[in-house]
Order: sequence, then structure tokens, then C-alpha cells
Amino acid sequence: MYHKQTEHTMESKYLRVAAVSAKVKIGDIAHNLASLTEITNRAISGKINLLVAPELCLTGYTCGDLFRQRLLLDKVEEACIQLAAATESTGLTMIFGAPLRHRQKLYNCAVVASGGVIKGVVPKTHLPNYNEFYERRWFASALEIPSGDSMISIKGINFPFGTDLLFKIGGALTAVEICEDMWVPVSPGSKASMAGASVVANLSASPELIGKREYLMDLIRNQSARCRCVYVYSSAGAGESSTDLVFSGITAVAEDGHILSQSTPFDRNEHFSIADTDIEKLSDDRQWYQTFSEPSRDLPAMRIIDCAETCMPDVADPDLRRTVNPTPFVPADATGLASRCDEIFSIQASGLVQRLEATGCKNLSVGISGGLDSTLALLVAVKAFDILGIDRKGIHAITMPGFGTTGRTHSNAWEIMRLLGVSAIEIPISKSVEQHFSDIGHNPAIHDITYENSQARERTQILMDHANQTSGMVLGTGDLSELALGWCTYNGDQISMYGVNASVPKTLVRYLVRHYANECHDQRLAAALLDIADTPISPELVPADENGEITQKTEDLVGPYELHDFFIYHTIRSAFRPYKIYHLALKAFDGKYDKATVRHWLKTFYRRFFSQQFKRSCMPDGPKVGSVCLSPRGDWRMPSDASSKLWLEEAESL
Repeated sequence: MYHKQTEHTMESKYLRVAAVSAKVKIGDIAHNLASLTEITNRAISGKINLLVAPELCLTGYTCGDLFRQRLLLDKVEEACIQLAAATESTGLTMIFGAPLRHRQKLYNCAVVASGGVIKGVVPKTHLPNYNEFYERRWFASALEIPSGDSMISIKGINFPFGTDLLFKIGGALTAVEICEDMWVPVSPGSKASMAGASVVANLSASPELIGKREYLMDLIRNQSARCRCVYVYSSAGAGESSTDLVFSGITAVAEDGHILSQSTPFDRNEHFSIADTDIEKLSDDRQWYQTFSEPSRDLPAMRIIDCAETCMPDVADPDLRRTVNPTPFVPADATGLASRCDEIFSIQASGLVQRLEATGCKNLSVGISGGLDSTLALLVAVKAFDILGIDRKGIHAITMPGFGTTGRTHSNAWEIMRLLGVSAIEIPISKSVEQHFSDIGHNPAIHDITYENSQARERTQILMDHANQTSGMVLGTGDLSELALGWCTYNGDQISMYGVNASVPKTLVRYLVRHYANECHDQRLAAALLDIADTPISPELVPADENGEITQKTEDLVGPYELHDFFIYHTIRSAFRPYKIYHLALKAFDGKYDKATVRHWLKTFYRRFFSQQFKRSCMPDGPKVGSVCLSPRGDWRMPSDASSKLWLEEAESL
């Protein structure tokens, strides 16, 4: 039994959808009805909100000329009424395929059932009649329905009929198209999405061919991306005739360009592809990306039909059927990660190349600490100089050891500078900073913010003045995560003349450095880069311990970067509220961080993100590499005095 839930906001709710491939017997309506009824009951037990079954699954797609038989078609109508009754007193909406008669024509239809009754019938528009397909031999196209003819009679009862139907399920509008409808240049589902549908169900009977599955999955993925929708695909499988074709029962659920769930190839058993889909995020994206909703004269007027009220799973539900990626900025598969790293390096280097060409600059000054960010900036600079054919000696890599510099980072800085063939320079800052302390009357034994920031600003002054000496520019090293948290010294490392890492989050910086190490074909350079990737993240502004080890670890002070990058992504890219981000983080980092830890660092994130906007308001130019960027000239416009009250209050209540 389903019950409507009203706690929390709709933003935290997900629509649970399932695509099923049923085993059929060609022409055996009773068997197919029993099978689909059992599938319906399983869907109800699984608290499915929307279930999509294959094209013509009540009869089998490969009936051929049996579609002319009145006995078959009469039994189909009876089965439609009976199968719809199986959804009574539930929150399930089911869509299944059936051949139905209307005004002396036969249509290949999708029947939508909810609350125990048929809610509407959608006929197929595009009928394939080439190669192995002969649908026009038996069926009429939806385009042949006379204008104004909007009802179909099934067992003497009239139901809404047409391609202009949208079904409201859990607040989401769902459109239906059938097989070939997806393969045409402008599909019915595309038009329905523009008219407000956030879910498109496709009932299909697509036979297997060499290479077709990969193409089909790309089509499903791309269709969901273009339409910013959930795409639920169910295709015919076991039981279909193998006289000339083989059907493998492909099922898949895609959301905004990502496959959330898909079937195993050639699974002959009845199987479900199930996913909890984020309808509210799609709605927010459509609102934000305004070109999606630009008016079009081609959009049809749609009829909206309410389906049964349904209980949608909440983000806090322990059985949420959705994988939550703990590192949303980093691809999960190794092949995808390598490709992504190459692309990011190319974007960063291309931006720097353009800036160097535009200014006629052939010299760069870049501070090298032996840490991740400065290492990445140096690698990008080397790539840019190589593209331009400029001698790498024009890259003036300056290491500036201070009070907290450790032997590990100092030696790594020198190693990569030497092996990369750049101009390596060392300028210690301790004496000049001590003089500064004397000038302003600061006690150097007090390791406070003045103690730390004085060192950062001294390093920036050296870089700026050195750039003046060489008619060059200062290359910034700060990354996206530091900018989001304000973990940078204002008018210190926060400033430069071009910031190549400005939209690269910390979790990705580490992978980029590792990737370069794996691809550089220099064992000594690779060893140094990998050691840098393994070094604790630190600004090294506080003296090392008695063993010369880093004592000031950034993640001990501001929190784990993998958590903060998760918060950044879902705050900026997804625009989620604290409640949703918190529960997603618990799922993503299950077993690694407990509730108190996630809550603590989430509150820290909001406090720092709002209070440090003034640093981002005057951040240097730098290339955007991903979907999240905090440049005040591009993606993120926020007043420096905006209040964090709303976000902190909700975070405190978690």
C-alpha cells in the first residue's frame, strides 16, 4: 500500500522508476497477462512509482499476421482492463504495450494504467517499414488519427487517446513514445519534454545486431541529456520469435546524460532496471538553463492526466536505489579518468597559450612549494611553452622556503624543477619576514594569522617583482576548492596575473598530477610527482615538528577536501539545499565519515563559502575546465555580504 508523504520538501524526493523485460509467449494472452500481473505485484512490493514494460508485450511483438485475428484483439482488450486493475489501491503507474483497434484501424499502443484503471492510451507515431520491419502491414500511425479524435474505446469504455497525453506521477509529467519514435530526428518525447515532461518512457522491441547495443545506449543517454529528462527504456526479450531475429530484452534508465541502471546482455529471465531519479534537479536545471524552455511554435497543446498518488523515496531512505559518487569531479572508470585528465591539461594549457600570445609574454614567474597545486601549475606552464615552441627556461620556477618548509617538499620542488628543464630559483623568505615582523611589531613566537599571512604575502611580492624584472607575468597556483573555502591569503597567493587552476578542484588536482606521472616516461620525475601526490596538503606556514614533518595539515583545519568538493559540486552545480547534500554525503561516504563529522564540516563549508566571497570577487582570470566555476566574470555572481543564515540554520537542524 502506498501513502502520500509530505515531510521534508519535494526536493529531497526521488521518483522510483523501473524498466522490465517480460518473458512472453507469442499470441498467448493469458500467459502474458499472468506474467505481467506477477511483474506488477513485484513492482508494488518494490515500491516502484513507474513501471515500463516492452512494446506489444501482451501479445508479443513478432505476432506477424496474427495481428489480423479478431480473437487475439478481443482478448487483448480484456487483458488491458484486467492488467490495469492490478494497480488498484497502489501508488504504481504501469505502462505496457498492446495492439488496439480504433475506427477500423489497428494501432501499436502504450497503455497507461494507475489506480486500477486505464488512464490513457498513446499510439506509436513512426512505424518502421524497412529491412526486417513491416509494421505498416498491420498498424496505422498516430499521424492518421483525425484531428479532434481524442478518445479510444476498450471493451465499450472510452479512454483518452493520442500523442498529446502527459501523465502526472508523483508531481512529474511523463510522456510516452514507442521504439522507432526515439530514432527519428525530432522525437515525440523531445517535443513532450519541451512541453513540460521530465520523464519519457519508451516501449520498444529492438532486435540485436552487431554493434547496435552500444549505439542504442548512446542514443538513450544522449536523448536524456538533450531533453534534460529521465528516459526509461524497455525492450522485448525472451519468448519473441527467433525465426529471423533475436531479442535480448534491453532495459535501461538514464537521467540527464547518465545511465543509472541497465540490464545484463541476453538475460533470458524477467529482469528490472530500477533507479531512483532526481526529478527536482532536472526541473531546477531546466529553470537555470533557459534555452531549454525557449518558446517554440511547434509544441503541441498537451492534456495532463493525474495518476494515483504515490509515495516517493526520500534522500534519507536507507534503501535509496541510486549510486552516489563521492568524487563527482572525478570519473569513476580508469579509462574515463585518463581521458578527462588529458582534456583538462589541454584546456589549461590552451588558456595559458592564448594569454601568452595576446600579451607577447615569454616569461612566467611561478612559486613552487613542492605541493600539489604549484606542481600542477608548473606542468601546465611546461605544456604551454612546448606548444608555443618557447624555451622552458622562460619559466622561472621559484621556490621560497620559509619557517614551515620541510625537507620533503623542498627536495621535491627542486627535483621537478630540475627534471622539467625550467629556470630553477631559490629565494628564502625567513629573513625578510623576520624584518617585517620587526617593522610591524609582531612577536614571531606567536604563530597566528599574521605570522602565516606575512609569509604568503612575502612570496607573492617576490613573484610579482621578479615578473617585473623579466617582463613576465605571475602564474597563479590556487585551485577551485581553496577559492570556495577562502583558504588563501588575500593579496597573497589569492592574487596572480593568470590562474590556471582556478576551476580545478583539489580532488582532481591530485589525479592530474598522478596522471602526468604515469604518462611522462621519466622514472625520476614520476617518482617525485607521485611523492608530491602522497604528501599531506599544507601551506607550510607553521614550523615542522622535531622530526621535520609537516605539522600544519590543511584538512585537519578546514576539513577533508573530498567532503568539501562534494559539498561544492552539489551546492554550485546541483543547487541542492543542506538537507539533501547532508544525506547524499552520508550515502556517498558510508563507513568513512559519521553523521557528526559530515554535519560539522558541512557547517564549516557554508560559513567559509559565504564569508570568503570577497576573495572570489577579485580573483584573477583563469580558464574554466568543468561545469563548476567561481569566476565573478562567468559562472558565479554573489554579493560579498550575502547572509549564510538560511543554509546554516538548516545545517544546524540536521
